[in-house]
Amino acid sequence: MSVLPHLPILRAGRPYRSLDVEVLRDVRTGEPVAEVSQAAPGLIARDLLRQAENRRRLEEVPYRELLEICRRAADLFAHARLPLDPSGEALQGPEEYLNQLASTTGMPVALGRLNLGKIGSVLANIEAVLDGLTRGVDLELLDRGYGDAGGRRLSYLRLADSLGAILPNNSPGVHNLWLPAIPLKTPLVLKPGSSEPWTPLRLANAFLAAGCPPEAFSYYPARHAAATEILLKTGRSLFFGDAATVASWRASGKVQVHGPGWSKVIFGEDAAPSWRDHLDLVADSVAVNGGRSCINASGVWMPAHGFELAQALAEKLAAIPARALDDEQAGLAAYPDPGVAEGISRHIDDELKIPGARDLTAELRPAGRIAKVDGCTFLLPTVIHLTDLEHPLANAEFTFPFVTVVDCPQEQLLEAIGPTLIGTVISEDESFRRQALECSHIDRLNLGAVPTPAISWDQPHEGNLFELLYHQRAFQLAS
Repeated sequence: MSVLPHLPILRAGRPYRSLDVEVLRDVRTGEPVAEVSQAAPGLIARDLLRQAENRRRLEEVPYRELLEICRRAADLFAHARLPLDPSGEALQGPEEYLNQLASTTGMPVALGRLNLGKIGSVLANIEAVLDGLTRGVDLELLDRGYGDAGGRRLSYLRLADSLGAILPNNSPGVHNLWLPAIPLKTPLVLKPGSSEPWTPLRLANAFLAAGCPPEAFSYYPARHAAATEILLKTGRSLFFGDAATVASWRASGKVQVHGPGWSKVIFGEDAAPSWRDHLDLVADSVAVNGGRSCINASGVWMPAHGFELAQALAEKLAAIPARALDDEQAGLAAYPDPGVAEGISRHIDDELKIPGARDLTAELRPAGRIAKVDGCTFLLPTVIHLTDLEHPLANAEFTFPFVTVVDCPQEQLLEAIGPTLIGTVISEDESFRRQALECSHIDRLNLGAVPTPAISWDQPHEGNLFELLYHQRAFQLAS
């Protein structure tokens, strides 16, 4: 009988095996895939008493050397065989990583490979990312504590000895958001998702192999109580979760919340008649990466021609089949818990009983929204046309390609859309574009034909990690 791979706790970079373990199982067969050490809240609390000491160790490394470490880590993450447990013999190459990721999360190997490439690209181009976060400040000033920029003296006050991150299961791409913490000289305290411990551990091991001080990485697979410990005890944190989970932390100045995105493609009256020219953009915005991300569009808002667009979009997305996780053409992710998929589908069907909504994909797919392939349960792409912008599905979001096409007059549209992480506004009407620029509902604005998942390295798409970790203070230096 083969021994299961073991994923350890990392305590300031040093592996630790707990007697308390969880067994990860294959979503297709239920067979064990790995065992994962579980960190108790008390152990985490004791370790966090040394946050300042760990931070000082990372601060000793010059900024330019940290950039080089990031670049070396990019190559190692993408290509190297890295130890799963430094105290054991199990090694994990990129293909093992992708297969293990698929087996416990339902993310197809093909989509995992795309995410692996994105993470590697961010690390390889980390200086451009930091340039966007800081708006061009040369962060070598972190080595000295102050510096010159544009003829001004600048100094930044550190706000945290470490950055906590309560991480999700939905997509490896979210880990790009915490990667800049290392060149920003801030140690990480990571709690991985219960079914996706693979990516943060592989990233930590890549950084350690690249020469990063071990004190920079603490990694705590744990149950839910540990999340509260990390959020309370670290100076600043990122918290990924659904709307209900993150709601109580939204008012905290210490916690940057990453919940549903409610991202949207918005047409102006002038562009609505030419919707066919933008159908591929809308479909990509909805379905790229299996529709798993907060940057996927969950809404298309139309002042005219909404039904026509919705019908064509339904035909396009309904053609995306569920495939086996190792199929290189796979574009949909499976749900590890079939009950979750079935519950989501029932919820959508219940909401469709309220007048003003029509599921156009259901009319093309008599077999229903749920598909079972290769032992996995999938939710198939769903396109709903809404004539009532107050309908409860108008701002619904799920972790599969789900989108509502909402009819709404242009004069009401930008007020009615509600919170919108990314808004792609398609219009050449200068008045409407100006209104979009002034719309407080839209966090990241794309003016023109830019798919919502198209992220630029120099434009943080949700929050600003540098501003979470540092505060610019008034500073004068005696001559």
